[in-house]
Amino acid sequence: MLLRLDSRGHGGGRDGLYRDPDFPPDDRSLLCGGATPLAGLRGHTTWRRPQEMCECPVLFPDNISEGHATQGLLGDCWFLCACTFLLKNKHLMNKVCPPEQPRWGDGMYRGSFQFLIWQKGRWTTVTIDDRLPCIGLTLCFSRCHSPTAFWVALLEKAYAKLHGSYESLWAGQVSEALVDLTGGLAERWSLAKGGSEETEGPGQDSDHVQRRRLDLSLLHPVRDHCALSCSTHSSPGGGGDLGQYHAMSVTEWLDVETVSGARLRLLRIRNPWGRRGTWMTGEACWSSVDPVLSGELQGRLGAGEFWVDEAEFISQFDDVTVGYPITEDGHLKSIFTGNVLKHRHQLVGRWTKGLTAGGCRNCTSYSSNPKFWLKVSEKGEVLVSLHQQRTCRGNTERYTQTPLEGGQNTKHQHYQAIALHMWKVEKKRFDLARLLNKAPSESTHCHAYEREVVLHAHLEPGHYLLIPSTFLAGAQSSFLIRAFSSSPVSLSTMKSPAGPPLPLVADSEWESSDFQGSWVAGSSAGGSRNSPSHWKNPRFLLSLGGDSNAVPSLGINARISLRQNRPDADLYAIGFHVYKVPEGASVATLPRDEEPVASCVPHCYTQDVSLACCLPAGSYAIMPSTYQPDCAGSFTLSVARRIHRKVVKSQELLGEAIQEVS
Repeated sequence: MLLRLDSRGHGGGRDGLYRDPDFPPDDRSLLCGGATPLAGLRGHTTWRRPQEMCECPVLFPDNISEGHATQGLLGDCWFLCACTFLLKNKHLMNKVCPPEQPRWGDGMYRGSFQFLIWQKGRWTTVTIDDRLPCIGLTLCFSRCHSPTAFWVALLEKAYAKLHGSYESLWAGQVSEALVDLTGGLAERWSLAKGGSEETEGPGQDSDHVQRRRLDLSLLHPVRDHCALSCSTHSSPGGGGDLGQYHAMSVTEWLDVETVSGARLRLLRIRNPWGRRGTWMTGEACWSSVDPVLSGELQGRLGAGEFWVDEAEFISQFDDVTVGYPITEDGHLKSIFTGNVLKHRHQLVGRWTKGLTAGGCRNCTSYSSNPKFWLKVSEKGEVLVSLHQQRTCRGNTERYTQTPLEGGQNTKHQHYQAIALHMWKVEKKRFDLARLLNKAPSESTHCHAYEREVVLHAHLEPGHYLLIPSTFLAGAQSSFLIRAFSSSPVSLSTMKSPAGPPLPLVADSEWESSDFQGSWVAGSSAGGSRNSPSHWKNPRFLLSLGGDSNAVPSLGINARISLRQNRPDADLYAIGFHVYKVPEGASVATLPRDEEPVASCVPHCYTQDVSLACCLPAGSYAIMPSTYQPDCAGSFTLSVARRIHRKVVKSQELLGEAIQEVS
């Protein structure tokens, strides 16, 4: 499916060439606030078509190495690293830049180009004119090594249009650009010695502490097919090009033998700034390699390229980004095994404050997060990603700190810290609360401030429950769940809420009754289920008898509401749980290990909360509570049940059925 982002109308100028009315050649397309160094270009740029800059412009040069990008005045090295991967994979390039479109010198040329960029789960067509920002006759921003090739400059303009302006591309993550230009997956991994899996705690900045450490040997089976880039976010000792905030591409790696017989791993790095690093200039380094091989390797270097050994690579760079290989048939390949993941599914979802934004597993409202079923038909390898929607790139607040290309100072302003947890469920009917008290079978571990996190697992056949979450409860965002697998799987939304669903029943009416209660500090103000004193809260017995006119399989529909009697300026966070009273037990002797059959959580700072549910006939205990213990106050509990019109019930009958238990 394609989503088209296109300008309406021809927008032709006097020369008959297309002029994009949605991305005009002025400062509106250049800047989004002017808080970066690009502000100095205001009023000083001219916009020229390629044929105004050279005699015979082309999209791609005959020599592919001349098609690599050189960075200009725009801090978008992260985007250019993804462009390098496209240049190495013709089938991916042809997807992003359709090869059949008219070009300069073609009789069909009209001054416009189309690019396809993956956004929010689908390929988006972006149409631009070919007027590019220049200072004099020189491009302001990215360009190919060949002065007559323009694919990089045009794709950069399409990406800028998609984000609102060129300035909106200042600072970003390589992983985002890789996904946008391939539709696949990409992950960031740490190269630091301290990059380990640690337990998440409140207030931890999981982006800095928790990223997994990458052993380069993991990528050996797919090293020739995956995208690999490296970046530094803190200046190592000493100066030099690598001591800056910058991202570069790894274009090749080799395991060679030194003259002493030891193994040496070398990586060829491309710097979009066009400057070289230091290892290749060290005579002691190259003297350890056979002179013939040394000459051959140094002869491979193009503009801005240099070799480093693995030790220097790990010491000079902080992390790497790995883009998953994609076959010519469009299938993802696992970076862990090299397996082709032929099966692919995706679903959209949303965290909504007060409804489905339940927060992390430390929050009592965790179970209210959206839930998905993953059904695995055959044993196989599975990747599940959680991809959140980014807030608008055009927000100039992102530049209020230092505008560094790594983007670490600004990322938290645009993303929630997210994670994905998975539980294996032995049967479709299960106790959700009890299941969530167990450790997940697989997870992305700590919440991370990333646009996308990826869960990798080898799964046996069966049903698996997926719960995506933000670290903070109440954080709102849209997201996409994607599943890639080597064996057949299905992905579906779990439609039932935290409590039992309320079926639609026609030809019925409600009867209700209100009851007064109170929380007394030190006595019956027990707080939420997180508090040891929770069981001190008031309990109300609800007896639901059968209805001869109801459909037995649907149960009895009930609506429960809790209203606190406090001023709006001084509200408590309130909620309640409904427990099934076991046969032979009473409300007063309700077992403390009993799990609720329905819950109105998370606790909310509102005057009243309510829950509609469907319960089998029987006895139930309703336990209203404040979130914090020892919050004294009074409340009103309202209970209504749906009855059929053929049966006349009195308020007295319901009044006898519910009572407060001291």
